[in-house]
Amino acid sequence: MASVEEERTTTGWAARDSSGILSPYTYTLRDTGPEDVYIKVLCCGICHTDIHQARNQLGMSHYPMVPGHEIVGEVVEVGSDVTKLKVGDVVGVGLVVGCCSNCNPCKTDNEQYCNKKIWTYSDVYSDGKPTQGGFAGAIVVNQKFAVKIPDGMAPQQAAPLLCAAVTVYSPLRKFGLNASGLRGGILGLGGVGHMGVKIAKAMGHHVTVISSSDKKRQEALVDIGADEYLVSSDAAKMQEAADSLDYIIDTVPVFHPLGPYLPLLKLDGKLILLGAIETPLQFLSPMILLGRKTITGSFIGSMKEMEEMLTFCKEKGVTSIIEVVKMDYINKAIERLEKNDVRYRFVVDVAGSNLDQ
Repeated sequence: MASVEEERTTTGWAARDSSGILSPYTYTLRDTGPEDVYIKVLCCGICHTDIHQARNQLGMSHYPMVPGHEIVGEVVEVGSDVTKLKVGDVVGVGLVVGCCSNCNPCKTDNEQYCNKKIWTYSDVYSDGKPTQGGFAGAIVVNQKFAVKIPDGMAPQQAAPLLCAAVTVYSPLRKFGLNASGLRGGILGLGGVGHMGVKIAKAMGHHVTVISSSDKKRQEALVDIGADEYLVSSDAAKMQEAADSLDYIIDTVPVFHPLGPYLPLLKLDGKLILLGAIETPLQFLSPMILLGRKTITGSFIGSMKEMEEMLTFCKEKGVTSIIEVVKMDYINKAIERLEKNDVRYRFVVDVAGSNLDQ
């Protein structure tokens, strides 16, 4: 086992309060337990959830908080009971780093739904030490919650897959929507939405991007490979598209009425909610009743699904469209992300940043 005792502190960029502004913060890492791996962070994607948490928009934030849950790093130490990984492996860590292991979700490979799950940041480990995320030089996690990145997959490419991609892959697989020939809609073309288009296309689906404006038409159809583009305010085109979709993946992380989109679904169609919104949904029940339609939701994916998804993306050549930034740009990147001014996922080059600046 490699000795890294001198590296038991690390520097990350943390929010101190609900302003959400991040700045350098040095803290102590927990000791590497028997089933833990100590990871040097290489890069980390930026997700809308990081903004929600840094600004306490979900009402569950703890400060100081180092966000970041699309983490790719290199294993530099393994605990005595670790069998899954070895020193030198490049691994990914997502939004969850612990669970109870005893409840039904945990026993059925659905540990992301465990009521006692431990979040990657803004939470506490079972020993009471606070969890901190991937906008930092290092992280210690249980081996169960680290997945090996496939050989040949660039770390910066892999990072957004650990949240954005698995969040789409999981419900498509779980609800039996991964067969070829289906017609799907992707509502919203941000970080999750662009991965939704790519994964659905790789599954052999006809994919329609649904957006509130026409401004992303060219990139949706040409850059990302969608088959059709539908503007939700175009009543005539929306009417033409009625009863045409097997599913809609709703990635929009801000309030929006569901009424305009439900008529697009076929009989037994599913509207799958992926965005965390703290405002009640709006729709009329006949829109559901008269088509036996389903409004459902899904939360990230299990560790098993994450491994499957990475293999799927490697085999199908699915990649994310990213903009790589250094850590000292992170507040600007978050500001731009709020304005949807990114194509389509920021990834922080953590290893290439001077974290002490």
